[in-house]
Amino acid sequence: MARLAIFASGNGSNAQRITEYFTGHPTISINLILSNRPDAYVLHRAEGLGIPARVFNRTTLYETSDIPALLMKYQIDFIILAGFLWLIPQNLLTLYTGRIINIHPALLPKYGGKGMYGMKVHEAVIASGEHESGITVHYVDENYDEGQIIFQAKCIVSEADTPESLASRIHELEYRYFPEVIEKVVTSDK
Repeated sequence: MARLAIFASGNGSNAQRITEYFTGHPTISINLILSNRPDAYVLHRAEGLGIPARVFNRTTLYETSDIPALLMKYQIDFIILAGFLWLIPQNLLTLYTGRIINIHPALLPKYGGKGMYGMKVHEAVIASGEHESGITVHYVDENYDEGQIIFQAKCIVSEADTPESLASRIHELEYRYFPEVIEKVVTSDK
């Protein structure tokens, strides 16, 4: 059984969708949800889903071995970033080489990097006059949004789009494809 941990900073709708997708799965389970924000709604979702959740701060992530120890305690095989906004430290990159997966709400390499998240991405896509946007699922490396691309899905950007309407379509792509892509990566790793 491959055991997954989800890192999230906010609402947690992707974390919930991923957890629901793998509920009852024969070879993959979600065993831990971690957040860097004590007020993140993802923590309430974790409780409702019956998934253990932990909160950590910058010091804990970047200056201690507490997070790797916690992941080892839960025997975590893969880390999934679902709206997690901090750079992953080297100790986790080393421990989970090729086993940390992120989703980005644009077609990388465009509209990625530090500070490009959430509505900021959709605002930039529309302001630039792009005709399409989408999602990118990628491996995580030492830089924001620069890891090897695993999967992309596209949607049209119309002249009538607002950042909110585009975000809605991007969320639909995330909910549809992210769990499936995770499943393919995890099962092909065996």
